[in-house]
Amino acid sequence: MQTLLREIRDTPLLWMLVFVPIVLVAEAAAPHSHTLLFVLAVLAIVPLAALLSHATEAVAAKTGDAVGGLLNATLGNLTELIIAITALRAGQYMLVKASIAGAIVTNAVFMLGACLLLGGLRYHVQEYNRAGARLSSGLLLMATVALLAPSAVADLDHLPPDGSILNKLSVGISVLLIVAYALGLLFSLGTHKELFASADHGDDEGHLPIGVAVGTLLVVTVLVALVSEIFVESVQKAAETFGMSPAFVGFIIVSLVGAAAEFAVAFAAARKNRLDMVVSIALGSASQIALFVAPALVLLSYVVGPTPMNLQFWPGAVTMVMIATVTATFITTSGRSAWFVGALMIFIYAVFALTLYVVPPAGEG
Repeated sequence: MQTLLREIRDTPLLWMLVFVPIVLVAEAAAPHSHTLLFVLAVLAIVPLAALLSHATEAVAAKTGDAVGGLLNATLGNLTELIIAITALRAGQYMLVKASIAGAIVTNAVFMLGACLLLGGLRYHVQEYNRAGARLSSGLLLMATVALLAPSAVADLDHLPPDGSILNKLSVGISVLLIVAYALGLLFSLGTHKELFASADHGDDEGHLPIGVAVGTLLVVTVLVALVSEIFVESVQKAAETFGMSPAFVGFIIVSLVGAAAEFAVAFAAARKNRLDMVVSIALGSASQIALFVAPALVLLSYVVGPTPMNLQFWPGAVTMVMIATVTATFITTSGRSAWFVGALMIFIYAVFALTLYVVPPAGEG
């Protein structure tokens, strides 16, 4: 505990943890002050993400970058899953689908690009294990093709108008995606784990003890879940105040805030020239959302949603996800990177964000 307190004392960003009890109290005292709760929730998630970063780095130092990246992606996506389930219960399916598509694009393009830019500004050329990048980009490409199928057949004339066929197709695809994700884990962490070993960077000093790190992970994950529920309850009303559509909120705002923990860890890894972990987090998280979070939400909608949710996205979302997947796959084939590559990826993401803000999907204006 003394080690953890010293870490908080010596890191000014962690002083913002004071906003965690503030937002919890504010939610109880003024539940209808949506704009205030939205701002406080964002301010509370940022230091929680930083603390999660420290704890995850400590665990990754003991487990290796591949498992560490998987652990961080899972914990980061847990936040996004909680946000999506809350919206699912409220029947806000546009927000759910936008957050799914946005999370895939944000992780595969913006997070990876920002890390390549940050690392490239410090190191002339950076290298990483191409095997891990190929696995994650391959899984992501397969998942993107699967997500395209419902949208591609949705407008066929002979389909019944009640959407029952799309629902059946979405359930079948969801099961296939979850099986593919499980086989990917077996391949990378079991039968062929030697292909994904990363270099020893020799920077284990200064990490939290493993026991403290695991305890911190558990506590911070619970706190992130609590703050995330406040965030999703307030984000819609706050977005209306700022003139944003539900699609933009889900695609950009929810995905950026939901991935705050992963951003913190990935940026720190990039500055330490640990691109193996960066690629594992960015592409691993994107493929995990496409292969596990999205199908899990489809199946959960039959339990917690007012009606079943399918995997039919609006055309713009499908296009952006496909472009993001192809871009990430193309960028990571060489196993080397420089800062300008990251800058180009950030510009691609900026084009997506600007387009969605200025031209929202039909019916969202």
